[in-house]
Parts: sequence; structure tokens; C-alpha cells
Amino acid sequence: MTIVTDGTGVRRAVIRRVEPADAARMRALRLEMLADAPLAFLETIAEAAARPHAEYAARVARVSAGPDTAQFVADPGGRLVGHAGGMAHPAEPGVTVLYAVYITPSWRGTGLLADLVGGVAGWSRACGRKELMLEVVVGNDRAYRAYRRLGFVDTGVRVPHPNIPTLRELQMRRAA
Repeated sequence: MTIVTDGTGVRRAVIRRVEPADAARMRALRLEMLADAPLAFLETIAEAAARPHAEYAARVARVSAGPDTAQFVADPGGRLVGHAGGMAHPAEPGVTVLYAVYITPSWRGTGLLADLVGGVAGWSRACGRKELMLEVVVGNDRAYRAYRRLGFVDTGVRVPHPNIPTLRELQMRRAA
């Protein structure tokens, strides 16, 4: 359990792997993620909103168990307030790709980012992958600084953004 304060008192959120029962709350969080940070994720809010609940439920069930992909959430009870996913790198057996990292604005700066990344890192190590890799849009300095504080190092690798050809992403890595 993570204990965080925000100036109004102590709030608690459990960091855990998603469960099939989380499908509706994951859909709500996904729509929030896309509304708040549309360049950071690989679909539009319209595409996500049009997806039927059964598709969300199937996706959540798929990432709730197994060694190839996992999603972790920050759950204070009620709505979910944070998310981080991990998946086995398709070309590097010892690497987990960190993806879709998000913290609800009112919970930013509370330590949830480190705890969510820690959840993915622990899962990665348990699966035999000892390194984490992520990509962040060049110019997203807030995210870049946050990842550096968590020990990620800019590798110097730059790749095109998968959806927006005018943007570039930079690669960062650290031990899991």
C-alpha cells in the first residue's frame, strides 16, 4: 500500500495488477488519460470511447495474468487514479517495455509514479527481465524529468512517434 499526502490529509492507494473486474474502471481511466494527454497514448479519445465494454473486458482479462504483458493500477477505492503497463520487448528477451503510464492530476507528485513503475519492475524481474525501457515524446520535459528521478537514462536513441510523423520520441532505460 502506498500512503500519500496532498495537503488535505492522508490518502491511500493500493498498487496492484489489474483484475478482470476492473474493466469498467479501466475504461473510465483510459478515457481520462486520452483527454488529459492526447499525444502520450496511441489512440484518440473518440476511438477509445467507441470501443464496446466487452473489448475493454477482454483486454483487461488478457493483461491481468501471465508473463508477456501486465497492467498495474493505483486503486484508492472507487475510481482508479493511476496506471502503468509493461510488456516483454519483442526483440530483446531481457527487457520489459514500460507503456501507458498515467497519474490523475490530483494525485501527481504523491509518489504513485515510483510505485506504479515499481510494480511493473517487480513483475519484470519475476519474469526474468532485468531491464525496463520506455519512450517519451521529445519536449515532454515533465515526464522526462520524472523518469530521470526514477533512474531512467536517456539512451540517445530517437524514433518517430507511431501516429504523428512530426513528433519524435526518445528512449530511456534503467534496471528493473
